[in-house]
Amino acid sequence: MSSQKSFRTARPGGAEAGFLMALASMSAVQLGSALTVPLFGQLTAAGAAGLRLGWAGLLLLILVRPRRRDFARADLLACAVLGVATAGMMLFFMLAIARLPMGTASALEFLGPLAVSLYGPGAGRKAWAAAAAVGVALLTEPWRGSLDLIGVGYALAAATCWAAYILLTQRVGDRVTGLKGLAVSMPVAGLLTMLIATPTLATRLTWPAAATMLGLAVLSPLVPFALEFLALRRLTSSAFGTLMSLEPAIALLIGLVVLGQAPGLLSALGIAFVVAAGVGATRTGARPDTEHAVPAPQRVPDPSAGPAASGH
Repeated sequence: MSSQKSFRTARPGGAEAGFLMALASMSAVQLGSALTVPLFGQLTAAGAAGLRLGWAGLLLLILVRPRRRDFARADLLACAVLGVATAGMMLFFMLAIARLPMGTASALEFLGPLAVSLYGPGAGRKAWAAAAAVGVALLTEPWRGSLDLIGVGYALAAATCWAAYILLTQRVGDRVTGLKGLAVSMPVAGLLTMLIATPTLATRLTWPAAATMLGLAVLSPLVPFALEFLALRRLTSSAFGTLMSLEPAIALLIGLVVLGQAPGLLSALGIAFVVAAGVGATRTGARPDTEHAVPAPQRVPDPSAGPAASGH
């Protein structure tokens, strides 16, 4: 596909600006996760997830102020279910990175959107599925017998939630304009995770920790959603999905710089295989209608257009 067909240039700034926005969005998501890890000792992974989603949901309610008359009953239900998927995605990913290196956890979680992309139309699905399988084997190294099965289980649970998130986000994005759907789903996610985390936070939460988590909630997920909304006005869904396929590699780099998690050779190769599978599945599986604009800042505007970044 030529660059003229791959990128949307009708908006100010063109494809170059969209690329930078998408890159900044992925970096903010992974940086937010990396900066949360040191707080696990005080808040636990569940507590950190609850506070991030709780603050994000509260901020969206204040900023967007959704009204009941803006939603049909079925749309409200879809937003609520999307909130459950969002809660699972964040909670399970936080639990995964408490046990696994960030690059490994992110690559395993990425299997969710990759599976959605491979399930859609397009050629070469078997080859990309095989590449993803090789990547998972290199990441987990089951032949060594030292695999953290619980951590891998959490990452795969996050992947399942991410896949559901993609499909539900498309449904909500098609029927609810602007950020109103997000302003309902995110508070639901925050409420659910806070209910799970409250027994832990009751004796651990301090005002400084709460303020820190407020800042991290702004860093991710609020800033990434805004950046993706702007990027999707400048890029096609296919080009955007291809860029989002780079997120496991960005997670590896941020894990190295922020947390000092140096990957082994096999782990690095595994992430490379997963990224390649994501890029390939996105480029060969895009539908003809992916040139249309996306009305809301969805992580993945079209399931068959390829995987996009998570709302961690």
